[in-house]
Amino acid sequence: MAKVSFGSKWGRVSANVSKGGGATGKTTEEIVRGLKKAAQKPPGEDYRERSLAIHCRVCARCGREFDALNRQLLTVHHKDGNHQNNPPDGSNWENLCVYCHEDIHSRGVLGDYLEGTAPARETTLVFGGDPEKNGPGSGLGVLGEKMIKAMTEKQSK
Repeated sequence: MAKVSFGSKWGRVSANVSKGGGATGKTTEEIVRGLKKAAQKPPGEDYRERSLAIHCRVCARCGREFDALNRQLLTVHHKDGNHQNNPPDGSNWENLCVYCHEDIHSRGVLGDYLEGTAPARETTLVFGGDPEKNGPGSGLGVLGEKMIKAMTEKQSK
């Protein structure tokens, strides 16, 4: 790689070209390749790749198969919920597509809500708890009024 420097002496511009690399002597491509390689996890540490190798590229729930082009839609679900529990045999993992993975995690949130074990702030987003303000004729419509009635009955139990 040539090094070019420009100098100005008495109104003239001259270019001095010298052979030899810069400080590192590497091309930009070599530097980028080295940075990408350094950012990659060693094969033993990347549990996603191990799970894909063990369980194949198939969703364990819906059975959808994935190829190299859409494999980013396949995620690893930790069965016990502990992301630090990564046994080498893959017994804590199952490969799920993003849709099934979202469904599994949202079922827990919905179940907590329906059981009444959800935090209070989640219920206040739906229903303020003030029947005077949210009562009939509040402009919420029939569905909103039914929801308010159900929430007041649930809170009084």
